[in-house]
Amino acid sequence: MRGLRLNPEQRDAVEHGEGPLLILAGAGSGKTRVLTARAARLIEEGLEPTRLLAVTFTNKAAGEMRERIEGLIGRSTRGLWIGTFHSIAARILRMEAPHASRTRAFTIYDEDDSIRTLKDVMESAGYDPRRWAPRALRGRISSAKNALMGPAEYESEAFDLLAEVVTKVYPAYQRELTRRNAYDFDDLLFETVRLLETVDGVKDRHAARFAHVLVDEYQDTNHAQYRMVKALASRHGNLCVVGDDDQAVYGWRGADIRNILDFEADFRGAHVVRLERNYRSTGSILEVANAVICRNLARKPKRLHTEREAGDPIEVVRCDDERAEAAWVSSQIEAGRGMRGLNEFAVLYRTNAQSRAFEEAFRRSGIPYRIVGGVPFYERREVKDVIAYLRLLVNPADDVAFLRAVGWPRRGVGAKSLERLGELARADDDAGEAIQPLALVAARARHEDGLPRGAARGLRRFADGLADVRASLPASSAREALEACVATFGLATALAEEEDGADRLENVSELFAAAEAFEREGVEDPDDEATDIELFLQSVSLRSDLDEADFDGEAVTMITLHNAKGLEFPVVFLGGLEEGLFPLSRAMETPGGLEEERRLFYVGVTRAMDRLSLTYADHRWRAGMASRSAPSSFIDELPEEHVLPRLAAPRWRRRHARDVRQPGGRRPAGGEGRSGTGAAARWAPAVEPDRSFTWQRGANRGSSDTGGAGAAGAAGRSAPPGELEYDYDDSQVPLALTPGVRVVHPRFGAGEVLQVYGFGREAKADIAFETVGRKKVVVAYAGLRPA
Repeated sequence: MRGLRLNPEQRDAVEHGEGPLLILAGAGSGKTRVLTARAARLIEEGLEPTRLLAVTFTNKAAGEMRERIEGLIGRSTRGLWIGTFHSIAARILRMEAPHASRTRAFTIYDEDDSIRTLKDVMESAGYDPRRWAPRALRGRISSAKNALMGPAEYESEAFDLLAEVVTKVYPAYQRELTRRNAYDFDDLLFETVRLLETVDGVKDRHAARFAHVLVDEYQDTNHAQYRMVKALASRHGNLCVVGDDDQAVYGWRGADIRNILDFEADFRGAHVVRLERNYRSTGSILEVANAVICRNLARKPKRLHTEREAGDPIEVVRCDDERAEAAWVSSQIEAGRGMRGLNEFAVLYRTNAQSRAFEEAFRRSGIPYRIVGGVPFYERREVKDVIAYLRLLVNPADDVAFLRAVGWPRRGVGAKSLERLGELARADDDAGEAIQPLALVAARARHEDGLPRGAARGLRRFADGLADVRASLPASSAREALEACVATFGLATALAEEEDGADRLENVSELFAAAEAFEREGVEDPDDEATDIELFLQSVSLRSDLDEADFDGEAVTMITLHNAKGLEFPVVFLGGLEEGLFPLSRAMETPGGLEEERRLFYVGVTRAMDRLSLTYADHRWRAGMASRSAPSSFIDELPEEHVLPRLAAPRWRRRHARDVRQPGGRRPAGGEGRSGTGAAARWAPAVEPDRSFTWQRGANRGSSDTGGAGAAGAAGRSAPPGELEYDYDDSQVPLALTPGVRVVHPRFGAGEVLQVYGFGREAKADIAFETVGRKKVVVAYAGLRPA
């Protein structure tokens, strides 16, 4: 600890003594270092690890924090409570199972499990899932639980037709979860807070246990998490929270920025430390970030600064459409990959749908890429199928797991047989008895009960197999239980017979590797009665997309802005800076929506270390149709002295445009300008600087013509102050071709131009392709390149 380098503000936070502490940690200011150093100092000064609780937002962050603390103190931190809110809640629920509504062998339902359960409840209650979307109902129930509203409280505040349906379905859904001995994600927090606040002795027991509570990313906590933290820190009052209100971007899923803004009012006498020294980004990047975020009203005042040089200006690049945008980014990465590894580049976007154009451009260019936030490993069909068997072993009441497992591999049990099985399970309900778990009914399935002979036989064999494997669980490791399931039920053989079986088997093999690497100590569950398989399933259920993300491979990272929070990359391309896309149009419909979008923009900007490019398109396909786009209002907020405006143009037409303007291909006067120095100039083979458009500031944004080739006559026109003015001429259309030129189309391959007609953006070309014959294409959208 003595050798740990800390700046004065960081040291203040680390060495703070008793009482509440708020650490306002700006982007890139070393908050992880401060949080781990504070935890290490407390342990080094005599605090037992068992009396320290550290809450993070991903399991990966929890693991890294533990490693850092142990590295600082030079010994094990066994007994330290560290994990996500949901994993800490699951741990408390297992410990307090006698006071909870489920046993300690509960299952944690993911979104698919929850929706499937909700559909069952809706059908039983007479609501057609085709009319009332289960996902919409689940969203309402989730919001209610995050606000700590049970069915009764929700009913008292129902305000529309959908809410009236929720009031009927919500209590039935909760009863069904209880019957299945399952919690959904929101229940973990909801039930934990209920225990802490309403059951005698529970809060006192846990509040006395923790002498210090540390919470990371406090700006992203919702009301349930706030109440949970407040209860756990109530005895000693030593609550340290770290966060940045300028990076509060999860309001759409229940996070409440007021938790951090009102911390000093909630916890009287709180000491506040501001970490404003940034160790990540260049001066220009930080000036852009500061200029934009200072326009928000709901924030704590702070300003990032750095000792790094200003660096290259931030590029603001205008593109014709999303294909041109992706092609420009691809060309920049191609030009820069000789100086940097591909894993140093990241493409950020507001919505997942924007990844398509970038994927296509990278495939054409042969650039390896990874998409963070795709189908996570534990969401893949075959992985979920195998895990369903494990869940059913641990929790026989889990009907969702039963239906998934019994349906694969095929064992002669069809939809009608399962429907009849459900009727048998509910038979006793009419007599006032509880509905029986499907697995229990399957164990005594008979033809005489109205089941086909083959189905009854298949159900009994399935139940017998489960009983055999379950008998060996207490002495089995997670991997051994997994092996027993695969062998008993022939899962590997069933996968091998599928068309893409090799890939699916590879995923199951990876699941074996995960089970082999699993260590119960990593879960930090003090319940000695818990089996390895129970704890393994808990760790699997609580993983997030970012826990599975691998950033080490040599590939460009493609990621949404929400998933990018907490990450950093030397070179960042932030795409889709268009009004209605970023900020999203629906942000204008909610209070504080625009400020949250601005915070998300701030998050994107501050991911960049050395170079940042902002791109936008004049036209973009959205909602199944091509539409014109206006530049994002955030572009107006950028400080002009740190910005370089540019116009994307493929390199092979740039030469033509230059030749038209200047004899001998020379640039116009002033053409070197700001783009003639630094990395931005070296990496700019695919842009037209200078006359493409000019940057001017003022108030009348949007009053001038911003339209493509139709603005050719606007050369030399002065714009009102504050406007981003565009200056096109016909030599800057996407392509100028003549008959006889050889080209390559991304889909049709190589061909020869036969005829060109039309002009500007309406130009079309008649091309004889070698493989598909003669085709007519619109030049502006064809994506042609020279053969």
